[in-house]
Amino acid sequence: MPPHVHVHPDGTSLRDPSRLFYQSDSIRRLIIASYWLFIIAAIPLWWHITSIERLSLPTARVHAQAANHLRFPVQIQLENVQDSSISTSLQKLLDDRIHKSHGLDVQVRQQSDPTNPSDSYVIRAAEGVPSANERSLTYPVRPATLPNLADLLTLLLAPPIDAHRVAQYSPRYRLAFTLLNEDAAAGGAISGWDISGAISRHLSPILTALSVLHNFTIESQVQFHAPLAFSPTPIQDGSYGLTQEDLTVFVNSAEWSLSSSVSNDPVLHFIVFVPSASRRPLKILDSNGLPSTSNAFLLPQWGGMVIYNPPTQDTNSNTNANAPLPPSALHSLFSTFATQLLSLLGVPNLPGDLQTTTDALTGWQLDALLRRRTSENARGAYDTLQSIVKLVDQIENMPVGQDVRGDVLDSLSALEEMYTPSPSSPSSTPPSLTTTLHHSSTALTLASRAFFSPKMLALLYFPAEHKYAVYSPLFASATIPLAAAAIREVVAWRKGRREREGAGGGQ
Repeated sequence: MPPHVHVHPDGTSLRDPSRLFYQSDSIRRLIIASYWLFIIAAIPLWWHITSIERLSLPTARVHAQAANHLRFPVQIQLENVQDSSISTSLQKLLDDRIHKSHGLDVQVRQQSDPTNPSDSYVIRAAEGVPSANERSLTYPVRPATLPNLADLLTLLLAPPIDAHRVAQYSPRYRLAFTLLNEDAAAGGAISGWDISGAISRHLSPILTALSVLHNFTIESQVQFHAPLAFSPTPIQDGSYGLTQEDLTVFVNSAEWSLSSSVSNDPVLHFIVFVPSASRRPLKILDSNGLPSTSNAFLLPQWGGMVIYNPPTQDTNSNTNANAPLPPSALHSLFSTFATQLLSLLGVPNLPGDLQTTTDALTGWQLDALLRRRTSENARGAYDTLQSIVKLVDQIENMPVGQDVRGDVLDSLSALEEMYTPSPSSPSSTPPSLTTTLHHSSTALTLASRAFFSPKMLALLYFPAEHKYAVYSPLFASATIPLAAAAIREVVAWRKGRREREGAGGGQ
């Protein structure tokens, strides 16, 4: 029997495992070495598929935008004014009142000046009550009235705005008109309204004038059960009141479905709330607890509310009868909505002592709004680009893909085009207000899209420590046994080598 064959007590023969070819030291070491060779060969591939794409950003161009200051040239043309000193005096008064922070470069010229552009503002000297129409102003221009004229022009060119109320700029808005009945089951509810006619009469002129800034989508709905989240305060005269604290929680978002469509466009809500028959009339109380003369209030940057109490005579004959909204009430409600819409969009009001011959918005108002929105967009785009650059510099492994870099480059190009004359105009002519607004809106949209890119945001919540915590259990379970086997084989090989050297020396 060969020496490497052993006999089991039951008579069967067993081979010595150490003499099997696949159990030999060389084969075992080749197997362990092949594992390590595979791991070493896979490291470049693993490094490639797990590496973060980090393209360079135009940091120098972003910082260079800080030196650019948006300036709006304003040309004022005087008509029916023979005294040339009046234009000089008015120019000095306007320079003192309109600061550089407004971004306006005002120039007053005489009517006979051939360099007056076609889109300049016109001041016609005429006696009577001051009135504004489109881009013209009729005013009694005399040396004694120049200070008052300068004050009026300052309010028209750089009007004060309550920024807290104004909604953030967006190229598109959805206007949601909702008629809410608190409890139609109690009777006396409003069953419908002529929303199309009301919008056509009261809002269409405004929306048409503002189409150079925004695209509007309109939706409407009627709800017959819209409970309040609180109980109004009873008043001694039998009516109910809403305190100033109640107005802050008036919108019951948990039970009112105010948006009927799905869209990423910002929504401005306009709500007519019809209280239950058991809570009429419902009034708004002022800070002194007395009923206010108005039943409407504005929620800044969100929308407007109007509380409508149906007249008693409309429900005397049949308390439980539901009826559509009468035309007279519709006129009053949508006149209020028109005022609220202008306030939410930041349209400046004309000075109180100034008359106008048109029901639509004047060029003074639109131009002031265009300038303010353009400045806001340009400042927002620049701040967003600065934040992106700073964020990428602070987080070393922040990914910057081609889409993010492309949006940053396109945003910078749009900002730079704001200061570049259009090819169709002379080189000294600045871009028009609508063109400048378009560039600023594009710059802000692209910068915001780059900043909120999912690839960049994901790493803000997945730092390098989390990566180590994920990979360590995976690699440790595979590398520790292989490392232990490799060390054991190296020790065995060195031990066998010493034994062979000792045996050779003994011979």
